[in-house]
Amino acid sequence: MNKHTLRMQDLPFDDRPYEKMAIHGSKQLTDAELLAIVIGSGYKGMSALDLSRRMLKDHETLAMISELSPEELQKYSGIGHVKALRILAALEVGRRAQYTQTKVLNPSVLSSTDAIKLMEEEMHSLKHEEFHLLLLNVRGKLIRKVKLSSGGLNNAVIYPRDIFREAIKANAAAVILCHNHPSGDSTPSAADIESTKRIEKIGENMGIQVLDHVIIARNGSVSLRNLGLI
Repeated sequence: MNKHTLRMQDLPFDDRPYEKMAIHGSKQLTDAELLAIVIGSGYKGMSALDLSRRMLKDHETLAMISELSPEELQKYSGIGHVKALRILAALEVGRRAQYTQTKVLNPSVLSSTDAIKLMEEEMHSLKHEEFHLLLLNVRGKLIRKVKLSSGGLNNAVIYPRDIFREAIKANAAAVILCHNHPSGDSTPSAADIESTKRIEKIGENMGIQVLDHVIIARNGSVSLRNLGLI
């Protein structure tokens, strides 16, 4: 290996994608960290992680990188013909896996009951608060689920811009908000109600319907829409 090549094992421990994946799992890695693992090694003082961050800065998303040709990828120093093909192959594997999952697991979410059934098993026993988003097409079919926030014991921070950024990226016609109460009590707080109304209003202005906000808890789950709170 070229002595000037910066390897990921030379980085501080917390910046090593391999170690982070081994400890926390692949879902906890950023797009840049996942891409860095595919790239493997950097080039003359630039680690694979630095290189992946540069590529994402230029092209914004993994989906946009997947549209590049091998020749376009090879314009980056450190990306040769084989690495370019490896990157495109990895992104194509992800695309096909997502397509297969969506094809098999894209249920209709036409009511609060459907939304609660979809999320309850995953969220009702969590010891920390999480905020998830269900993205739906015009027929009420699930496009995908997105975890937007994972907070402390009682706090998952979320902003409307995060919600509608994901909705626009997915070309979603409607969304359902979903978060859990680790306390086990699903009673909506004043903040839950106020923030949902604000998000609903923003959605109206953007042409994206906020169908509901469901709260998942061990002792039962509720829909703000069914409670008449939105």
